[in-house]
Amino acid sequence: MKRCFFIGLILMLVVMDAFSQKTEKGNSNSEDSYFLMDLSYMNDAIFMGRRDSVAAPYLLPSIGYYDKSGLFLDATISYLTGSEEQRVDLFYFTGGYLFNSERWSGGVSGTAYFYNDASYNVQSEVVADLTGLVSYDFKLAEISLYASSYFNKNSSPDIFLGAILDRTFYAIDQHLLIAPRFSVYAGSQYFYEEYYTTNRLGNRKSSSGGQGSGQGGSTDSGTEVTTVQISEASEFNVLNMELSLPMQYHFDQFILSFTPIWAFPQNSATLTTDDAIYQEDLKNVFYWSVGISYWFNTKKK
Repeated sequence: MKRCFFIGLILMLVVMDAFSQKTEKGNSNSEDSYFLMDLSYMNDAIFMGRRDSVAAPYLLPSIGYYDKSGLFLDATISYLTGSEEQRVDLFYFTGGYLFNSERWSGGVSGTAYFYNDASYNVQSEVVADLTGLVSYDFKLAEISLYASSYFNKNSSPDIFLGAILDRTFYAIDQHLLIAPRFSVYAGSQYFYEEYYTTNRLGNRKSSSGGQGSGQGGSTDSGTEVTTVQISEASEFNVLNMELSLPMQYHFDQFILSFTPIWAFPQNSATLTTDDAIYQEDLKNVFYWSVGISYWFNTKKK
């Protein structure tokens, strides 16, 4: 039986294709339960095409257990490797259920996020998410539909919907997988409004404990809070379109992966502060991740 183990970006974070990446970490055709250990690096934290003005590169060790029933658990540490800030920035734990048939695949999951108080990640005010993904393989291409709800610390939850179109090509006796992908995501922006209040324009977290241009520790309790409002926070708009090229090389029980991504954020936010109203200047961004994984069955055949 053909085996394929798919490793994606974690992001967390991110960043990046959210639940589609979670499901890609599973062995969609395995008849055995197994553990999967992964060490990845991504050069910046991007979520829905949004990012902080300071890059947030992460080293991401993780371990997951994938049961043959489809249930899985995964734990990940995000270690910030920036030149000015180096620390454990985030722990997150994911659990869920994956399924796969000849044409249909997908699953549901829930993730709990535990950010460092000093984090300037654009997603740092998110505490949990519930996500679902369903895919159908048309042979010429696979189409996936994505839906999720992200829960924020001090505001309403965000709802996101997405569509993903990709096609997997095999080479080198099917050891090499290349999967060109186009994704589009839409949703609300409460997470972004909270991020702007706590980081970008409101009360920038700094290692000295007060306001400042840097990132780091918590805001001084004596600092006056600046409120930032995003006019479109409650609106459901297209937020991001992405072109990516996931590549994986499988040998024995190891997997090498590399994924370049081009993000094209949509619908700039209208920001209202205590002093001004202005339109955000969104820019296209290129980012990438690289990783190595090792899997092993829980019992011998």
